[in-house]
Amino acid sequence: MSAGLAGALRNASYEVLPFRSTEEQVLAHVPCDVPLTVTTTEARGLEPTIDLAVRLTKNGYSAAPHLAARLVRDRAELDEIAGRLLESGVERLFVIGGDAAEPAGEFPDAESLLLALAEGGHEFAHVGIAGYPEGHGRIPAEVISEALRRKADRVHEIVTQLCFDPAATTRWATGLRASGITTPVRVGIPGKVNRQKLVRVSAGLGLGQSARFLAKQSGVLWRFFLPSGYRPDKLAAAVADQITEPGNAINGVHVFTFNDLERTERWRREALTRLHA
Repeated sequence: MSAGLAGALRNASYEVLPFRSTEEQVLAHVPCDVPLTVTTTEARGLEPTIDLAVRLTKNGYSAAPHLAARLVRDRAELDEIAGRLLESGVERLFVIGGDAAEPAGEFPDAESLLLALAEGGHEFAHVGIAGYPEGHGRIPAEVISEALRRKADRVHEIVTQLCFDPAATTRWATGLRASGITTPVRVGIPGKVNRQKLVRVSAGLGLGQSARFLAKQSGVLWRFFLPSGYRPDKLAAAVADQITEPGNAINGVHVFTFNDLERTERWRREALTRLHA
């Protein structure tokens, strides 16, 4: 268990939000060998995400922007975005459908955007997509499953939504493997976040975005409001215990930091120190 958890923490990736202070916080607290993803919010649009991913890449990080299909107008804009990223050295991409009520143009979902990227000859070294072990608040489970099956062969990794029930996530990942999907799965877990940070982040997302986020995570966010913040130790250990199991494709953890980077990185380092001791 200790060796598996140590490996999972050493190879963890972090998710950050594209706020004004994010670059400064990453440079101050996150080692360059921690892969990053940069989220996209409907309220802020794609530009802050792309700009931050480019700047972090120039600072030596492996940063993957979330490219929300429903925010991209057409193939011309997609070509411009992909070209800019590749020319800037961005080698990783995370493609999602996005939560916009209506698509801005011709891409209603992640699958259509992935196809257009391939047809446009835009080859990224690593492409990830989202997985939903506990379902999606607005999309039927069978629709999600079928879409994932069609996308899985086009990408290098599936990253799950926030996991608070490792048993449910394991069942889902085992089901993927049984259905023939062998794409590696990285399980999303919350970082070491306190209540003040969560409130500030929620406010920064904008009212509509925050409402959708809270709706997706209903029934679990109380865990963040413990006086000292949420500790992800047990959850990370439970996920790590599954990494070497042959019945699923779980291969790591993806930490949702909510931009509480100092606290999350300190937790990771301290956990690794304890495990090595």
